Amino acid sequence: MKLYIKNMVCSRCKMVVKTELEKLGLLPLAVELGVIEIQENDIDLLKEELIKNLDLLGFELMDNKKSIVIEKIKTLIIELVHNKNNKLKTNLSDYLSEQLSQDYNTLSHLFSEVEGITIEKYFIAQKVERVKELLTYDELNLNEITNQLNYSSVAHLSNQFKKITGFSPSYFKQSKYRERKQIEDL
Repeated sequence: MKLYIKNMVCSRCKMVVKTELEKLGLLPLAVELGVIEIQENDIDLLKEELIKNLDLLGFELMDNKKSIVIEKIKTLIIELVHNKNNKLKTNLSDYLSEQLSQDYNTLSHLFSEVEGITIEKYFIAQKVERVKELLTYDELNLNEITNQLNYSSVAHLSNQFKKITGFSPSYFKQSKYRERKQIEDL
């Protein structure tokens, strides 16, 4: 049986959710971001406790098809930006369509309807948060960040960054006020 879990954004999330399932006596066969496959076919007796335990940890068990698709879109974007350094060989719409086996227009309409922003704006917000993270670490210069996140130029990155944050990347880097948002809050 597959379970879909909202707000799983990193490997620590996978570990925490797996541990919670095991505490309830469930046997996870595969644990991926947002999707867990368990051996059991019926969890009705444990479902309320699972929902409560996941909620306390900041996760949410999903059974609404729309929510599941939205979470899959978010997970793919988060993995792309934060784990794969945006090494996208095609455009985002083709990537999402291919990964989810659905027409991009359908995905885009659903995402905008439910989230109130476009997929592209969500993608840009994730990239800006990644830029903030990399600037905070101070290991890469702006040219290297531009290349790593697949921006066409430093000017393009700077324009997007300023549009979202109100600051230039260099001002953000020099500032003591380096507010970052949690990935799941974007």
